[in-house]
Amino acid sequence: MTIERPLLLSRERRSLLDRLAADPAVPFALAVTGPGGHGKTALLGEVARRCRQAGQTVLTTVPAATEPPEPGTVLLVDDAHLLDDTRLGALRALVDTGRHRIVVGYRPWPRCAALVELADALRRHADPLLLVPFTPEQTAARCAAAPEAARLADHVHAQTAGVPRDVDRLVRALSAAPGSTLSAASALLPSAAPGPGGAASPGEPPQSALVEFGPDLDRLTPDARCLLLALAAGVPLTVDLLGALLDRTPGAVAELVAATRAAGLLTADHRITPLARRAVVALSPPTDRTAVWHRLVDQRLGRGGPVLPLVSALRAVGALGDCPAPALRAAAEEALAEQPALAAELFAAATAAGSSAPGRQAVAALLAGDLDTALRLADRLLAGAAPDDRAKAAAVAATALAHRGQTGRSVELYQWSGTPAAAAFAEVGSLATATTTGDAGPVGPATGGPPTLGAGAARLMAEGVRASIDGTPTTALSTLVQAAALLEPDGRTVLLPDSPAALAALTGVHCAELDIAERVLDRATASGIGGPLLARRHLLLRAWILMLRGRTAAAADAAAAATASGGPLESRDLLFATTLELGVARRNSDLGALQRGWGHALDAVVRHPVDLFTLLPLGELAIAAARLGELDRLEPHLHQARTLLGRLGDPPLWSAPLHWSGLHAAILADRPGAAEEHVAALTADADHSRYAAVAATAAASWVDVLRGTVDPARVEAAARGLYDAGFCWDAARLAGQAAIRTADRRAMTALLDCARVFQGRHAGAKSGPAGGKGGARGGQRPPGGAAPPAAEVDAVPRSELSEREHEVAELVLAGLTYREIGDRLFISAKTVEHHVARMRSRLNCANRTELLALLRTLVAERMAVAGGGAWRERPTR
Repeated sequence: MTIERPLLLSRERRSLLDRLAADPAVPFALAVTGPGGHGKTALLGEVARRCRQAGQTVLTTVPAATEPPEPGTVLLVDDAHLLDDTRLGALRALVDTGRHRIVVGYRPWPRCAALVELADALRRHADPLLLVPFTPEQTAARCAAAPEAARLADHVHAQTAGVPRDVDRLVRALSAAPGSTLSAASALLPSAAPGPGGAASPGEPPQSALVEFGPDLDRLTPDARCLLLALAAGVPLTVDLLGALLDRTPGAVAELVAATRAAGLLTADHRITPLARRAVVALSPPTDRTAVWHRLVDQRLGRGGPVLPLVSALRAVGALGDCPAPALRAAAEEALAEQPALAAELFAAATAAGSSAPGRQAVAALLAGDLDTALRLADRLLAGAAPDDRAKAAAVAATALAHRGQTGRSVELYQWSGTPAAAAFAEVGSLATATTTGDAGPVGPATGGPPTLGAGAARLMAEGVRASIDGTPTTALSTLVQAAALLEPDGRTVLLPDSPAALAALTGVHCAELDIAERVLDRATASGIGGPLLARRHLLLRAWILMLRGRTAAAADAAAAATASGGPLESRDLLFATTLELGVARRNSDLGALQRGWGHALDAVVRHPVDLFTLLPLGELAIAAARLGELDRLEPHLHQARTLLGRLGDPPLWSAPLHWSGLHAAILADRPGAAEEHVAALTADADHSRYAAVAATAAASWVDVLRGTVDPARVEAAARGLYDAGFCWDAARLAGQAAIRTADRRAMTALLDCARVFQGRHAGAKSGPAGGKGGARGGQRPPGGAAPPAAEVDAVPRSELSEREHEVAELVLAGLTYREIGDRLFISAKTVEHHVARMRSRLNCANRTELLALLRTLVAERMAVAGGGAWRERPTR
């Protein structure tokens, strides 16, 4: 496809050319200057075309001094920088007469004395026409033939910096892509991504665009090509560094830069464009490329400077194989903290280049979350490496296995490793699984180590977990927060079986210090403790706290962000992620999502053995299982949890949340005896922590409410305790359920107001039509028109619906049409529609989605109460 590419000039320059062509009698002298590829020859061609159209004679060679141009002749001289002094002198003489029409084009280098004199003479007649790169708008005009011109233009301009010659080359190559249209070519463009130096990293440009640079490179001197290869590495190079690299004086380097800039292969700030960089790399002989880059790397290493930017730049152009092994290892070490996946790749490349680094590669792979690679490399080292390497490999394998839920094997490896940090991690694992820390085999080769930040944090982690079992919650939380703070300055490269911030957050949740838990997680995320390996753990725990606060939409978004960042989740993170999905669905009264997520959650709990740090998701799963009638399938895991806690002496901090979840599971499963056992356990531990205290009070209120004994003041106080502790959803649900079950209209209204306040809604809401006073548009619906939170669903008084409306609701949820419902109930379809409208108005729903969400809960609640007579048959407390 042939694309028209008109000459792109500013209005002033076009006016100048129009004047030149319009009046052949007026003498004229003009210099046109710019680097190669900026359109000098094209501009002179345009001048020639216009002059010939005006009937003027055009001469393109310099006449002899004895044969001046005839009157009316336009003299156009291109590439004047290549002329000898004699011809330049002849041109200057013609300009000095002031009687001729002359346009001279030249590059800014080389600039011999005769060319400088000619330029000065031309400047006395008119300011030179300076050719500059295209603006983004001009580049877009070159791409205007494409329907997706904007996207194509952005890509082309980023790759060429607007150099007109290179813009045309790339557009021409893209237009020759399959389909032979720019729109088809634009579909082939890669998504922009950060590359070396923060620039957009281009995809591989068409080979045809690169080949066209061949003649330009061939015209350069060998030194200029070496300069381009050095700059193609993508790192800033000063004149003195280039001089040392090329073995040239600063003056000679400046000459090389000027020559290369004049050829249009460098920008005005002496940078190489992405497209030119690709061409230089692709078209240079491999021996030349390797020689230059090896010298550059050696120079960096010799000066003690960072090599990662250089190696990353070479990697970006596919030339990682040209890096020597020492540079690859040095760059990998530099990348380990911020980019462990890149570090693992560089360690692997170093190994391939002859510098074996499997131990460091295993560490990098583990920090990046690639547990398969880490375990494979560590296992090989354990089988045949030197003693020191075997100890480090044992720590890598132990850490990876801890994240996979193999805590017992992890503890064995930590003990065998023998370092102080490993011993502390072994203690943490033993406490989490309630196992002894006796000898696990022969003593490992490493028996000591320096008191590093990592070792200190490991010891504090062990002390904090121990205090959570046999000490006070305050001591445990403080110790674990200190452990996390100890790693904040440099914790990205520390191998951790679990994050001290995560353990501090779990402890904070278990003792109702949600604010502290959130802050420690936020700091851990900001400082990157544990690298990508633990980043998702921190995000998932943050989402869990949002869920407990009743912010289900934010919790779902945070969980989705955590699961989307990286590869497949390991078993521990998978357990939290799938249980979060169920917890959000339960709080949103989304029975469909609860049913869909149950199978995945059950798979996750099977994959990860029960330990102290997975009791939170296990408790949430128990409630979901009871809601779905699947509690018996989870009972073996709950039994393991009770056994584990029993071996640890039933520590109140860890057992209280499980009892709270067990209470609600027992309520849903209609097991009053089990519920009372959980209430008794919570009451016995009420003095241990804030969580146990508020949970014990709320649990007693729950049992009374379910028996029909509603003391509004007592219920409100219990719900207020939950709310003050941060458990907003549980507080709103308790108040809402009490409102459903009380026969006292005033108490019901007061408790409903409490539920709304605890859920973040205004108190005093009245039922009414949507948009009416107190209705959905009166400020009572959640922002954005979303379905109401589960606490609000639970807070709707069932007594406000008549028996007939309950029948209609059940059939609406069954998917029947109004006509089918009318036939079933022997009423007209219009009457059914009237019932639905009344329910929507009475339940304060803004749309059908909200109405269906409310009706699902009301129908489920009605069925649960109808089948839960055992509560009312037992004596009232």
